[in-house]
Amino acid sequence: MDSARRDRTIGSLCLCVTAFGWALNWPLMKLLLQQWPPLFARGLAGACASLILGTLVLSRKESFAVPREAVPRLLFATFTNVFAWMGLGTVAMKYVSVSEGALLAYTMPIWAMLFAWPVLHTRPAPRDIFGLVLGVAGVTLLLSGNGLAFSADKLLGIVLALLCAILFALGNVINRKPLPMPPLVVVAWQVGLGCATMLILGVAFEHPDVTAITPLGLGCFVYMTLVPMGLCYVTWFETLRRLPPTTASTGMLIVPVIGVVSAAIILGEPLGYREWTAMALTLGGVTLALQRG
Repeated sequence: MDSARRDRTIGSLCLCVTAFGWALNWPLMKLLLQQWPPLFARGLAGACASLILGTLVLSRKESFAVPREAVPRLLFATFTNVFAWMGLGTVAMKYVSVSEGALLAYTMPIWAMLFAWPVLHTRPAPRDIFGLVLGVAGVTLLLSGNGLAFSADKLLGIVLALLCAILFALGNVINRKPLPMPPLVVVAWQVGLGCATMLILGVAFEHPDVTAITPLGLGCFVYMTLVPMGLCYVTWFETLRRLPPTTASTGMLIVPVIGVVSAAIILGEPLGYREWTAMALTLGGVTLALQRG
C-alpha cells in the first residue's frame, strides 16, 4: 500500500512538472516567433533536444536499433506526433493567439474519438456526442470575438491548429500498438527525424536571420530545447509508468489552462469571461472524450 501511494505521489509530481513545462512553452514560443520563423525555430530546438534525448538513451544503455518492420510505423508516428503536432502547431502560432492555438490543439481527444468509429469500429456513445458538442461550442465561443469574421492569416492559423490536432489524433488511433522499442528511444528518433525535417525546410524556405535573436529570444529558445522537449518527456514517461493512462491524460488538460493564463501575464493577451467559458466548455468536452472505456 505504501509503495502504491509513493508511486501515485511521484507520478502526480511528474505530471505537474510535465504540465507546467509544456504549458509555459506556449507563450515563450510566441515570443520566440517574433524573432525567428516557426519551422526554423522549432526545428533547431528539436534537433538540439534530440541530442539530449539521445545522450539519455546512451546513459541508460538502451539500443537505437529500429526493427525493419517498425520503420513505416515510426515514420508515420514521426509525421503525426512531431511534424504535424509541433511543426504545424508552431506555424499556426504566428497567426492566432495562445488561447486560440492551445484550445484548438487540445481538441485532439475529440477527433480521436471520431476517428475510432471507422478505424476501430468503436461507436460514439451519447456521452461522446455531448462531449463533441461541448468542445465545438467552446471553440466557437473563443473564435467569435469578431463575429466569426476572420482575416486570411487568422483563418490560416485556425486551419493549421486544427490540422495539427486532427493529424495527431489520427496517428494515435492508427498507431495504437506501441513500437517495439523503449519509449525514450522512440521519442529520440521521432523528435530527431521530425525536427531535422523542419529545420531543413526552415532554412530552405524561411531564410532565417540567425543574428536577429535577442537575449530574451535566446532564453526562450534554451527553455524550449531543455524543458518541454527534454525534461518533460522524461517526467511524462514517469507519469505514465506510475499513474493510470486516463488519469495522466485528463491531468494534462491543465496545460492549455496554464498556457492561456501565462500568456495573459507574459504577453498581455485577453483573459476574460469569454476565454474562461470557452476553456470550460472545450476542456469539459475533451474530458468526456478521454473517459471512454
